[in-house]
Amino acid sequence: MSTPQFPFGMDPESLRDAPLFRELQRVMSSSSGPVQWELARQLAVAGAAEAGNDPEPAEGARAGLEDALRVAELQVVDFTGLEPANDLLRVSLARRADWIAGAIDAYRTLVESAATRLQDALGRAMVDQLPTDDDAEGPLAALGLGSPQDLIRQLGPLLQATQIGQVFGFLAARVLGDHDVGMPRAVTGPIGFVLTNIERVEADWSLDPREFRTFVALHQVVHRLQAERPWLPAYAVRTVDDFLSTMTIDVDAIQQRFASLAPGDPESLQAAFGGEDDAMFGVVLDDEQRLKLDRIRALIGAVEGHADHVATTIGARLLGTYARIEEAMRRHRDDEELDPLFARLLGVDVGRAHVELGRRFADTVVELTDEATLTRMWTDADALPGLAELEEPRLWLARTV
Repeated sequence: MSTPQFPFGMDPESLRDAPLFRELQRVMSSSSGPVQWELARQLAVAGAAEAGNDPEPAEGARAGLEDALRVAELQVVDFTGLEPANDLLRVSLARRADWIAGAIDAYRTLVESAATRLQDALGRAMVDQLPTDDDAEGPLAALGLGSPQDLIRQLGPLLQATQIGQVFGFLAARVLGDHDVGMPRAVTGPIGFVLTNIERVEADWSLDPREFRTFVALHQVVHRLQAERPWLPAYAVRTVDDFLSTMTIDVDAIQQRFASLAPGDPESLQAAFGGEDDAMFGVVLDDEQRLKLDRIRALIGAVEGHADHVATTIGARLLGTYARIEEAMRRHRDDEELDPLFARLLGVDVGRAHVELGRRFADTVVELTDEATLTRMWTDADALPGLAELEEPRLWLARTV
């Protein structure tokens, strides 16, 4: 009887005693759900640590940030007409590890939905390419796996944890507050400010702390008031889930990654699935998927572009050192992917270009009408601009005004 071929071109016999794969087997067997979250958290904390020291925040900074938050909320509510927050906005001083824990909690449902869809899509794509293994002594059994589907189900949480951990570690070293991730989420409790990152930008650009922290607070408040629209977080989840529900995986790219693995060599695993510039799973985009992806791009562009418009307009009027702050923030964002969760997990482009499009949309609507008209975009999901309307604001005005 011929020996079944192991998927992805790996030699099964060479895996039996490889320490790396024995450890992978142990970690895989401990996974419950589509993501190995503890591994993701540890990788995120380790990645953020590469940015330098992150001491416990000095309590003395709280009073200044609370003052900045009070000023910011009054300014944003008066300027936009958005309803004030349901509860008194409060400050939480966060270390990078605190931000990671909060972000994992806040985005767990969305990320797990994406991870589950990815796993299902990969299973569908590979069903005709992975051999069955009915032999109790066969290569899959050697790894404690009953079928190729077991391989996908157990290896997936580990691989997705490596990507998610790297994403949150990257973000934790850069974000200034809780609301610096483009995808809206349900919000409760204080707004966390990552003091180490704020202080680093201030030191790098010799910024006045009082004025810079007021500017940071303006951005955080706009996003908080957006997210307190009860329909927005749910709409964000539906929009992403709609894209994921009909997603198709690039099977050839996955096979090439697995074929490059060298048993017992952790660096080959890192090279195959841990590259900072590579998505784990390539997505095949047909016309329908492009339309669904455009809805995600439009959502993030609208959310971030509106916040940029509001914070910069108020900041230019309120802050004497605004020109220096604007330049510092532009440099800070130069190499930033706004929503690397999409770039890294799905291999799709959602980034700064869409934010700039959203900001130009907001600026143009106000030039043609006023701030009150722009704020109508937060009435309900139907009032949000689509991508074509972000590109041509007059289309949105014709539809909504």
